[in-house]
Amino acid sequence: VRSRRQRQMCIRDRFIKRDEKLVQQALKGNRKAWFTLISRYETAMYQYGIRMTGNSHDASDLMQDIFVSVYRSLANYRGDGTFKSWLYRIAHCRCMELYRKRKAFTDIDDISEPLCETSCPEMQLTSDRQSRAVTQAMQALPLAQKAVVELKFFGQFTFEEIAEQMDISVNTAKSRLYSALTKLKLELE
Repeated sequence: VRSRRQRQMCIRDRFIKRDEKLVQQALKGNRKAWFTLISRYETAMYQYGIRMTGNSHDASDLMQDIFVSVYRSLANYRGDGTFKSWLYRIAHCRCMELYRKRKAFTDIDDISEPLCETSCPEMQLTSDRQSRAVTQAMQALPLAQKAVVELKFFGQFTFEEIAEQMDISVNTAKSRLYSALTKLKLELE
């Protein structure tokens, strides 16, 4: 009898192998494999965008930028880590670029757009009041802390994977997370 953790690890391993197979097929020009990869991660990338930018328009733009970058860079994917980890690393880089562009035009603290209109029912996360509160609270965090919270809780990465993706030490990832959690707790109370 396998434990719950063992079953989860087995499912995760199958998912990772499936991603690797899809990447190989996409590199050979298989459009269906490419669209399967997109459909597998589009909701996660949109939700990442919502939590990182705070609004649906920027989240959609960010998601599009992420997948364009992934498509252009797919041949550079070496398979050292999981495809998911590689995807989130690209997502983080595109998000940083968005913040830099935004910063050139306005101060990030001055941006106050609605999180997501009720006109996006396909994204149930943003319509949930509690999720909106968390998303709003995350907007008050510095980008580095917001990214660690996103990767740890929503991307479900280990501290080692987060450190690798963000090119920081494991201890730095942990301290950023704990600082962010303290700020989020105060913000949500």
